[in-house]
Amino acid sequence: MAKNCRFAVAVHIAAVLALGGDEPATSEWIAGSVNTNPVVIRRLLSALAKAGLVRSLRGSTGGSLLARRPQDITLLDIARAVEEDEAPALHHQPPNPKCPVGRNIQPVLMRVIDRAEAAREAVLAATLLSEVVAQLQAES
Repeated sequence: MAKNCRFAVAVHIAAVLALGGDEPATSEWIAGSVNTNPVVIRRLLSALAKAGLVRSLRGSTGGSLLARRPQDITLLDIARAVEEDEAPALHHQPPNPKCPVGRNIQPVLMRVIDRAEAAREAVLAATLLSEVVAQLQAES
């Protein structure tokens, strides 16, 4: 699953669990909401659980629940749980060091990318899962 897709689906999962309250949700049920395969959901639930955001209950009435209150989970928490630390792709081949652009493009782009990532993280850190849930409820 693509990096950006993992985040979107993980927020979807967390929102489903938040709206479910104390009622555990199965990966099959969540997969129906997301419209994807339950295996995809289980992988993301595992990553969310490893980050302490979700817990699972076993047995016939089992499923997944949020491990923390929605107001205690930021979208940055979710992003960090499911996104792999991948360096941004710049060039497949090293640029020509004899060219004034080739010699300097990568450090210049890295500074821009670093600023963009810092801004993204600031917005995600300031956005609570409870806010997403409230907006979902307002849309209904």
